[in-house]
Amino acid sequence: MTSLPADAAVPADGRSAATVPGHWPAPRAAEPVRATVSVPASKSLTNRYLVLAALADAPSRLRAPLHSRDSDLMVQALRQLGATITEVPGDGRFGPDFTVGPIAHGQHGSATIDCGLAGTVMRFVPPVAALGSGRFTFDGDPHARKRPMGTIIEALRSLGVAVDDGGRGSLPFSIDATGSVAGGRLVIDASASSQFVSALLLAAARFEEGLELEHSGKPMPSLPHVEMTIEVLRQVGVDVDSSVKDRWRVPPSAIRGFDVRIEQDLSNAGPFLAAALATGGTVRVPDWPERTTQGGDHWRTILTAFGGRVDAADGTLSVSAGPQLQGVDLDLSEASELAPTVAALAALASTPSRLRGIAHIRGHETDRLAALAAEINGLGGSARETEDGLIIEPAQLHGGVFHSYADHRMATAGAIIGLAVDGVEVEDIGCTAKTMPEFPQLWRDMVGAPA
Repeated sequence: MTSLPADAAVPADGRSAATVPGHWPAPRAAEPVRATVSVPASKSLTNRYLVLAALADAPSRLRAPLHSRDSDLMVQALRQLGATITEVPGDGRFGPDFTVGPIAHGQHGSATIDCGLAGTVMRFVPPVAALGSGRFTFDGDPHARKRPMGTIIEALRSLGVAVDDGGRGSLPFSIDATGSVAGGRLVIDASASSQFVSALLLAAARFEEGLELEHSGKPMPSLPHVEMTIEVLRQVGVDVDSSVKDRWRVPPSAIRGFDVRIEQDLSNAGPFLAAALATGGTVRVPDWPERTTQGGDHWRTILTAFGGRVDAADGTLSVSAGPQLQGVDLDLSEASELAPTVAALAALASTPSRLRGIAHIRGHETDRLAALAAEINGLGGSARETEDGLIIEPAQLHGGVFHSYADHRMATAGAIIGLAVDGVEVEDIGCTAKTMPEFPQLWRDMVGAPA
């Protein structure tokens, strides 16, 4: 799916969008934002369901799925492994549905799989490839080669899969698959990413002996994402025993075909909700699930901590600014992907903030702690790294370039600050296509900036 041009917006103060090639003048809110916003489907759920559909014993349908760079990379990867994935008309606002014909058991072939910068592709797809037959090579964007991958590589080796990574413990690497994976007991250290656990659990039912998986090491971050994996597995008939902390048992079984409607991405709703607090306004997001495993549901408590008023009624989450935007002291270990948006609000707050429990986001799309500190400080802010997070002090911000580091959440953080600060330009707003190609247009519509 094609992303919107990076220089498509014109800010409220009328500056030309072509001021600096590749820079997007962030619209300044001339008045409190009052808007109702719907966002595309969850990337985390879309890519989990795509993997399960590819491993199922019958065709599946994904209704209102995400169409973005990350989901496109997953679709292409699974097609290369033998899945048939077809776009069909649906009623989703942001693109067609998917029908998925599963990979034939033991299908033979070889492929080079582009992971881009998508953690779900580089981590979820190798165990799927190991169930096939042939040589499968994985690589991605330059920064993808810096993302933690050693745990999944060593896990596959422990399960008897031949992996050639040149001793790097990272991309690029190749798998020589023989048509099956034995499975059995496996102990890993998933302290760098919960995706290592999810990757193995998603394919575990197709292992010959199933899988008994244990995490051993520092506390694992982003636990809601593992709960999400367990829930979608149970939805498609896979038994997961998670009764013991940091241990999961999946017996061998079929994965049944399914028909599912995918929730919108609550993490990606965050910048729009944050706009209410940044501008003193109100933003509503309809179709907010009453119950969800998405980490983005933490916005209810996070935005309240900033002094906002959060209400949920008739399926709509409504966020309104309070008397002032106050600083916060938050442990974000369960929802670390929200940290850039939280940091942007903290940079606008009237009192200091401390963000904790997020040391592992140094290994996300970029080193997010270093990047956030550098970009907030570059606009006159006061942010410094701690061992596991950030301390952000009130400061008078000014305009300037907010670099994205090819990281979608850095780009949206810059857009939030730009709502309240004149002259902020986001470098490479197009990188939001990773999970939300529509972001620039939706942002303009919310602010009321001209196209």
